[in-house]
Amino acid sequence: MSDIGSPITILMADDDVDDRMLTKEALEESRVRNNLYFVEDGEELLDYLNRRGKFTDAEQSPRPGLILLDLNMPRKDGREALREIKANPDLRRIPVVIMTTSKAEEDIFRSYDLGANSFITKPVTFERLVELMRTLGQYWIEFVELPS
Repeated sequence: MSDIGSPITILMADDDVDDRMLTKEALEESRVRNNLYFVEDGEELLDYLNRRGKFTDAEQSPRPGLILLDLNMPRKDGREALREIKANPDLRRIPVVIMTTSKAEEDIFRSYDLGANSFITKPVTFERLVELMRTLGQYWIEFVELPS
């Protein structure tokens, strides 16, 4: 696979440490060039995006070109975080891909109503996760024009 686009920063908000680790490994395995950062819940996600608390340094917490967002997290869930991101004029253009275990139609409808760019049910095998990361990388890096 040729690298056409520039690497983007991907920010993943997920409270499950295993899911974060597997996603990191899948991204490496898929050979998609990017930078992956993690936060553990919606509160941390909004702190990161608004450069608050431990995320004030732009070098350590670069603005993401893509957010992978789990719906079910403690403190502030993905639905609440998505609503706040899409209501903020400085953040609303960042694409948000919901990546969750939920297959509930209500969650799908609600995520799109709140402004999600895609809704993906987390793959159950590592091979499918690698395939998903490769496809996401190709789509968001090579094909889509993102605002700077």
